[in-house]
Parts: sequence; structure tokens; C-alpha cells
Amino acid sequence: MNENLSAFLSTLDPARVLSGTDDAFLTGAALRENSQRVAAGLRRLGVQAGDRIGLWLPNTPEWLELFFACAQLAAIAVSINTRFRAHEVGDILQRSGCKILALSPGFRALDFGAILAQITSAQSYDVAYTVLVGPAPSLSVPLPGVPIAYVDLRTAVLEPLPVVPAETRCVIFTTSGTTSAPKFVCHTQAAVALHAREVAAHFGFDGPNARVLQALPLCGVFGFTQALGALAGGASLFMLPVFDAQASARLLDESSVTHMCGSDEMMDRILETTTVSRPFQSLRYFAYASFNPALEDIAERAFARGVVMRGLYGMSECQALFALQRLDAPLAIRRQGGGLPVSPSARIRIVDPESGDVLPHDVAGEIQLRGPSLFKEYYGDPEATARAFTADGYFRTGDLGYLRSAGDFCFLTRLGDVLRLGGYLVSPLEIELILDQHPGVSASQVVGVTYAGRPAAIAFVIAGSAMKFDEKVLRDWCATLLAGYKVPQRIFSLVEFPTTPSANGTKIQRTLLRELALQRLVGAE
Repeated sequence: MNENLSAFLSTLDPARVLSGTDDAFLTGAALRENSQRVAAGLRRLGVQAGDRIGLWLPNTPEWLELFFACAQLAAIAVSINTRFRAHEVGDILQRSGCKILALSPGFRALDFGAILAQITSAQSYDVAYTVLVGPAPSLSVPLPGVPIAYVDLRTAVLEPLPVVPAETRCVIFTTSGTTSAPKFVCHTQAAVALHAREVAAHFGFDGPNARVLQALPLCGVFGFTQALGALAGGASLFMLPVFDAQASARLLDESSVTHMCGSDEMMDRILETTTVSRPFQSLRYFAYASFNPALEDIAERAFARGVVMRGLYGMSECQALFALQRLDAPLAIRRQGGGLPVSPSARIRIVDPESGDVLPHDVAGEIQLRGPSLFKEYYGDPEATARAFTADGYFRTGDLGYLRSAGDFCFLTRLGDVLRLGGYLVSPLEIELILDQHPGVSASQVVGVTYAGRPAAIAFVIAGSAMKFDEKVLRDWCATLLAGYKVPQRIFSLVEFPTTPSANGTKIQRTLLRELALQRLVGAE
């Protein structure tokens, strides 16, 4: 099947309630009509094929309407995390060239104008219009471009829309890798639509009375893929603006939710809300990713209370929910990341990271994959796109895992120095870039450690001549420019970094820095 997202929309049951929050619900018919009206409104603002539209929004039906509206104009939706701050948002707006930015000024009392005002001139951008979703309280700083009320877009007169080729680019997600600036992972309409249908079938979202709890953010590929899969399957989608354990537990019970995807920590917090021995009896299973090493036993604890947890696998480049552990697999396997790919045409192989040789079953190496859900490109970076693939078309995931004889695979860990913070992949270079911009820092290194059962970023800096080292000042500096989960838990001062000579020059010994980080953390107790 090779369809565009307009065709995808046309197959949704017009009468079925597809998505909603506490105060707004969408049927299939409403989602289709609203997105068509919004598309007409955007076209009147001059949006054309290939234009980028920033979606800096929480989980709301409007997020979905705007996404499908962009698709119907062959525009590209650029997903922006509401937790991002000035440096991250400025980088996205500048490099993507967003023509329009949609935001929700009443969301959690966030001062979007103040955040945008902190973007430096080095990250100049040119937003022509700012679309305001929901009520707009007074802002301390004016927003960029011409303000447009979302309700005005949604009430635009319907008009014929162009036919969009299925291979048209439709969405960009940001992902951190080994570079200081996040990569822009760009997918086509065909890849998104087909993957949604295969997810629906494999995860059971197309089953009778399927009800999916959407507590994951739509701005991330994890939440986005679950939502599109639920729509494809005709499931009812119950959305929370942000994850809340009490609200999630209430919806799981009161709305008879059958499916939910999330993290180990989300399930741990949900279970803590109730003392009932067998809660959430309508929940068929909870598909999850392991982000917190301290919760290694969460699948066993949940199973003891009647909640079945199944490990899954995905990433921005291949979309989330790429694979799911078998329901009949032993708990020791079912609790691991990985599983059986949702697409019958997907292929997995494990290779030796050094030699590139394909490895046999049960031998760990780099996971490489191919399939219809793979991304089109790293937007604006053809060199990085080329490096991401092997000569025979497999994507290099940078993940360590192994194949099982049952035809599925297990994920073990990330290769290299990428950090997992707050449930997101973060490049140490991204944090180092911000620290190095401070006048009190001559150089910095950031490493990841597990401390008190949780992953943490620890920074080491060599102080510059402009000021005396002050940890609080540097952490506040990071907090102003980065999402909270990227701010180093601690920042320590060094006279010099531990190094070792190599054939390619002197290298910083990051292993020694990790050991030193743990020593200093323990010493500070």
C-alpha cells in the first residue's frame, strides 16, 4: 500500500470518536473536515508545498488537525517539544526555516514569548505567522510574525485541495546523535501511513472496542506513532495534555482502556497510585521502553498485579513501535526491548561493529535494519543521510542487540556516548556546546552515569579567565537555554581533562571521567 495522508484520512470511520481530551473530542468526520478547513486557512496565508510549519504544542486534537492540514498542502510539520527552551527552539526554527509557528500560549503558564525572546541573533529565523491555539493570556513579550487565532483557520471555507504524491515529505522529528546539533529526521506520507496501518494490526489497535491511552507526547515519535496507529485501527484515543499518573490511572479504569504505550517509569508511577491488588483489568498489555535502570524489575512487579508489560523497539529514523515482544514469550524476554517487527517486509541483522561481519543468532552486535517505515533523509544534511546507511541499504542504528532463533531480536543498549535523559536521547555535545558558550568556561565534557538508580548527565569544565567557577551560575545558564532534563545534575571543575595519546591524536578518557563523576557524587553525600 502506497497512500498519502489524505487517503489515510478518508478511510477513518466518520462516526467513530477517534481522539479526545477532557474537554474536546474528535470523530473521524470532524478530524477530516477540520483539517481540510485548517489547510484552506493555511493556504490563504501563503503556505505552499515544501513549506515548514512548526508545531510547538501539547497533546490536543488541534495537533492532529494541524498535522493532517500540513500533509494536505504537501507542507512539512516540524515537531517541537514543549519542554524545549530558547537554544533548542531557536536552532529548530533557524535550520528548518519554519514559515509558521503554532503554539498554545495558555499551556501550563509557559511564557512562549519570553522563551523566543531569549533566542540569540546567531539563531536568526523568519516566522511570518504565529498561530495561537486556545485562549491567549497576556504575554510579557510579543510573539514573532503576525498572530493568527487557530479558530479562524478552523472556520475557513472548504475548498478543493491539491493531490499530494505519497512520497511527499510530511514530518520532521529532532533526534540527538553524535553531533552537537540534533538531526532533523524527515519521513514521507507513505512511510507514516503504511507504518500506522501495520502498527494497528500488530499491536491490536484494530481489535474490537480498542481504547488507547495517549499519555506520550505527540511531539515525540513514540507518542506520534501510537496516535497514528490508533487512528489507523479505528481505536478510541484518550489524550492527556501531559503525562499525569493519577489522571492516567483514572482513565485506565473509567474509560476501560485496552492498550497503552509508555516508559518503565510511567507504569511504575501509575501503579503507585493504587493499592488495588489487580488494577486496570481492561488493559490487555502495556508496551514499554526501559529508560530507568533502577526499574529493572518493573515488568515482574506489574505482572504480579495482573498487568502484562511487553518490551518494544523504535527510534525516530525507523519510527517508534517498529517491533514488539511476543505476548507468549517468557517474561525474561518479554521485558526486554526489541521483539518481532510489525512489518512483514522489515529485515533485521546483527553485525560486528568493527569488522562489519554479519553475526549469528544470540551473538551481540550492532542492530541494522531496513523496512518501509525508514526515514527519507536527515533534512538538509545529505552527508549524514548517506553515512547512516550501508551500501546495501540497511540503516545503522547505533544500538547493541542480538537476534533470537524465534525470528525476533533483543535490544541491549546504545553504542557510543549518547545519553538517555528524561526518556529522550541526548548528545553530550549538545550540552557541551551550551556550557562552552558561557564566558566562565574554557572547555567542557559531559558524561552519563547511573546514580541513585537514575541516569544523570554530569559535566566537567575547565574554568575560563572571565570569572571564578560557580556551579549554580552554570546550571542556571543551562536551564535558561536547554530543556530541564538536559541540565547537568552536577557540574564539577577540573584543571585539565584526563587524556591519552592515540594514532588519531590525543583523546579525552571519558571512561575516567565517568569514574570521577561517581566518586565526586558519592563524596558529596
